[in-house]
Amino acid sequence: MFTGIITDMGEVIAARQAGDLTLRIATGYDPEGIDIGASIACDGVCLTVIARGADPRPWFDVQISAETVARTTLGRDGWPVGRRLNLERALRVGDELGGHIVSGHVDGVADIIAMQPEGDSTRVTFRAPDALARFIAPKGSVALNGTSLTVNEVDGAEFGVNLIPHTMAVTTWGQAQPGDAVNLEVDTMARYVARLRERG
Repeated sequence: MFTGIITDMGEVIAARQAGDLTLRIATGYDPEGIDIGASIACDGVCLTVIARGADPRPWFDVQISAETVARTTLGRDGWPVGRRLNLERALRVGDELGGHIVSGHVDGVADIIAMQPEGDSTRVTFRAPDALARFIAPKGSVALNGTSLTVNEVDGAEFGVNLIPHTMAVTTWGQAQPGDAVNLEVDTMARYVARLRERG
């Protein structure tokens, strides 16, 4: 489990396709503190560490199944070498829950359709897949590329969020632009509420 609070920006430094896709991701994390088999959310995708090292800079390897590729932004651009990624280590008992509960299981891919300044912040409008739009509510939470964000408004399959300058500075959102695809994970509570309504 994760919180949607990004703690590092990684960079894809190598990719290898041999059966499943294997990526090597440079990180600011101390590789000695990363266990083999640990989970790290990479742009919101929960991935398992299969190797780690520090030559010439700290890195870890993850193996990615075809199913994960198909359901995430990996299926759009393949995460090429040089791509920056939002990273978050798995939540540990006793850690502060600063965002919301995020599983790292991406529900689908949303598209950025507009970005505009609003005071010191940036208002970003997204279009979600129609099948996921009913799980997104004003003032509810979503995880976008692994970042816990609060929904401002919803209009059909479109919804908006505000990004404060701090978020833009410490995550990959500072490089985002209209037309980009992002990993979307809807709030778990919203999904359960919707299912309860269906049964009622």
